[in-house]
Amino acid sequence: MEKRIVNPWQWQDERGYVQAVEVKQVQGTLYCAGQAAVDVNGQSSTEDMRVQLIQAIQNLEQVITEAGYECKNIVRLNVYTTSSAELFRCFDVFQDWVAKYGMKQASTLLEVKGLFETLKVELEATVVK
Repeated sequence: MEKRIVNPWQWQDERGYVQAVEVKQVQGTLYCAGQAAVDVNGQSSTEDMRVQLIQAIQNLEQVITEAGYECKNIVRLNVYTTSSAELFRCFDVFQDWVAKYGMKQASTLLEVKGLFETLKVELEATVVK
């Protein structure tokens, strides 16, 4: 697989994403459903945004790993949240996760009126190999 990052500007580097990712010679593409803070029994978390973000990341990592892919190859990551303000207060969790895997993904952050039950954040990824 060959990836090319397109960043006409520098400002997005501090925010943990890139403007575009071109991928060539892909062996496979994994489209992940939105992952949120739901435990192994299907119970939605009632915890705060930070705890829910950590659980959503862990769940996404598990799906990606069990499918035989790697988080470093996430090329698209959409973030849905019920409160951008709350999410930005714990955005270090997201940025540390991106840095941990050296991700270079195109991202969109959307504030939505609501998510399932008590959920506050959901991550939807596209991964290649």
